[in-house]
Amino acid sequence: MDLGLADRTVLVTGGSSGVGLATVRTLLAEGARVAACGRDAGRLAEAAAGLGAGPDRLYTGVCDVRDAGAVRDFTERAADRLGGRVDGLVNNAGQSRMKTLDETTADDWRDELELKFAGVLNPLAAARGHLRASDAAAVVNVNAVLAKQPETRLITTSAARAGILNLSVSLARELAPEGIRVNSVCLGLVDTGQWTRRHAAADSGPGYEEWQAAIAADRGIALGRLGRADEVAYAIVSLLSPRASYITGTSIDVCGGVGRGIL
Repeated sequence: MDLGLADRTVLVTGGSSGVGLATVRTLLAEGARVAACGRDAGRLAEAAAGLGAGPDRLYTGVCDVRDAGAVRDFTERAADRLGGRVDGLVNNAGQSRMKTLDETTADDWRDELELKFAGVLNPLAAARGHLRASDAAAVVNVNAVLAKQPETRLITTSAARAGILNLSVSLARELAPEGIRVNSVCLGLVDTGQWTRRHAAADSGPGYEEWQAAIAADRGIALGRLGRADEVAYAIVSLLSPRASYITGTSIDVCGGVGRGIL
């Protein structure tokens, strides 16, 4: 199926690895122009080299999403290089903070909330004018099932992700009159390289497939395995497509059935 993304321009934050890089790759395969940013210049350059796209199709730039000015500059440069437009935005930049309540400091709370909320609000503010001018504008916020099923070992991240899920619904209502759709993709355990590295570091025991199956069983993942970055990317790109033009204010779980709530 043609998703109607050919020659449209999409910005992807956190696009140098994992789900972000898989999303960039999928968008390029659909014929889109893509601008990807990240904080590590070396990883961005390596990712770009592996994608094999020309400068008319792919633009990369170093950018910290917490810096509103840097995000604005990146967005304008990307628009200038890729046809003067922005049709889609994927807010993917972020990380998890593995701490319990008693291990968490006030600075941890501030840092986590700033990263999660700035990671959505700064790129949106920078791209909003361009998105408003598009005939098929879409924003996808990459979130996690932690937003609905918090874990005490990830208390700050769980709380921040719940806030972003709430914010995404508010943004969908606020921006609908401007023709901008806003949706979320909530992922579960996805093997973006960290899990294979953990298995290699263990240096003994079962093979990787058996090892990840044991983790899936422990976490209650119905499909019995970890997810892949490209499986998340498919959901993201589908929501960016003009074919999803009547979908806004919702979230899609890509978690192998770990989500047990009805809502």
